[in-house]
Amino acid sequence: MKILLPLTAALLALPASAIAAPHEGSAFIHDYDADHDGQVTRAEFDAARAARFQATDVNKDGWVSEEEYVGEYRARLEQQLAASGQSEEKKEEERQRQIRQAHVRFGVLDKDKDSKMTEAEYDASGARAFAEQDDDRNGIVTATDAAATAARQLAARQAKDKAGR
Repeated sequence: MKILLPLTAALLALPASAIAAPHEGSAFIHDYDADHDGQVTRAEFDAARAARFQATDVNKDGWVSEEEYVGEYRARLEQQLAASGQSEEKKEEERQRQIRQAHVRFGVLDKDKDSKMTEAEYDASGARAFAEQDDDRNGIVTATDAAATAARQLAARQAKDKAGR
């Protein structure tokens, strides 16, 4: 992959908050809380997302290709897998599953299906992620929001599991 080295260098130059970017509760706060006050404002979130889009757009053409998108995700995934206690076999299974899913996500996020994720398309997914975490809809994600979101997601998973039985 010709973009892997420049992408890795760009990602390593970002603060950790812009690299990890998970969308689950306390990890969301940890990774987007730029001023370390225990909460994430929409401005903090948007700044981190903008930096991540710029880092992902390795060739600086103003849009992200599927190769760039999956390459950025692969770099984050490899960090997570390296830190996990899973066996190498389990890591490989997870890697394959997650990379397949990254390709699917790109297709979903590329709304106009032109094989180019624009910053607007990228921002739309970020807006949904922030809204999901901001339980009280006040523009700030707190630990209370994260706990409410986690409880809501758990209840939805349990209901889905129960319905599937």
